[in-house]
Amino acid sequence: MASSSMSSRSSGSSWTAKQNKAFEKALAVYDKDTADRWYNVAKAVGGKTPEEVKRHYEVLVEDVKHIESGQVPFPDYRTTGGNSHGHHMSDEEKR
Repeated sequence: MASSSMSSRSSGSSWTAKQNKAFEKALAVYDKDTADRWYNVAKAVGGKTPEEVKRHYEVLVEDVKHIESGQVPFPDYRTTGGNSHGHHMSDEEKR
């Protein structure tokens, strides 16, 4: 399956944020036991074939596996300076 996930990344098939959101919602509605799952997901997404949504799902599953296995480092979310120009209010000051 690695070859199919690699080909989907380089297939030139781009997904908009709107399509990705529709994809996520459709996956919640049409689970693995749903008949014609990929047809239904593609219909919900719009502009994608059942094969494209299935490949998109396979890539997502591979990405999740890499994240869960620790192969993808967590981003560093530390801020520089905060939103009050480096001054952090104590609980006393907030009151």
